[in-house]
Amino acid sequence: MKVIFLKDVKGQGKKGEVKEVSEGYAVNFLIKNGHAAAASDSNIKVLDQQKQSEQKKKDREKADAEALAAKLGELTLQIKGKAGEGGRLFGSITTKQIVEELERQTKLVVDKRKMTLNDPIRTLGVTNVPIKLHHDVNATLKVQVTEE
Repeated sequence: MKVIFLKDVKGQGKKGEVKEVSEGYAVNFLIKNGHAAAASDSNIKVLDQQKQSEQKKKDREKADAEALAAKLGELTLQIKGKAGEGGRLFGSITTKQIVEELERQTKLVVDKRKMTLNDPIRTLGVTNVPIKLHHDVNATLKVQVTEE
């Protein structure tokens, strides 16, 4: 019996796959527990439509991420901090502060967890902050730290 998997089933198939399984297993376990549905023509068409809508959503998310990456690439964010001798800051500039300042100055919203800054910024000057916006899209934000 052909079934469409609605959930991942270990050892059998992943969500969205159409597979041939024994009739007893399909009726008594997969369909009964909501793990699969019978692979009729109408169910296959619904599955195809769901896959197309998922692909459109992924494409839209990637396009949005690319647009945001272009905006962030052109931008230089100004942050002021107290510094001592040799251009060393008292304290540091963290990703949280960068995100708050970015939102305040430009109204662009970026999740601080997407910034892949290894160590907080501790010196005056320009620092490139890498941001992973999407699986395939990375951006770099220039952060210029100046003395108060």
